[in-house]
Amino acid sequence: MADDKSNAAAYWKSNVRTITGCLIVWAMVSYGFAILLRPLLSGIPIGGTDLGFWFAQQGSILTFIGLIFFYAWKMNKLDEKYGLGE
Repeated sequence: MADDKSNAAAYWKSNVRTITGCLIVWAMVSYGFAILLRPLLSGIPIGGTDLGFWFAQQGSILTFIGLIFFYAWKMNKLDEKYGLGE
């Protein structure tokens, strides 16, 4: 019983660490690059506009989609590691 609880605690800790990392990346891209750092990124052209505007319009969405796939991949690996796979 104690082994099950320690496995559950380790699984949850890994899950929370993954979620926290994804949220940090999401916040940096959505708020950091698109809003706070936009003046610094305005001199870098991409797709006919500056990089800060690109992050605000498309980059944050593409990053979010990438984070969804990363989270699914990482959770599948965690499930296999802790014996919770399909």
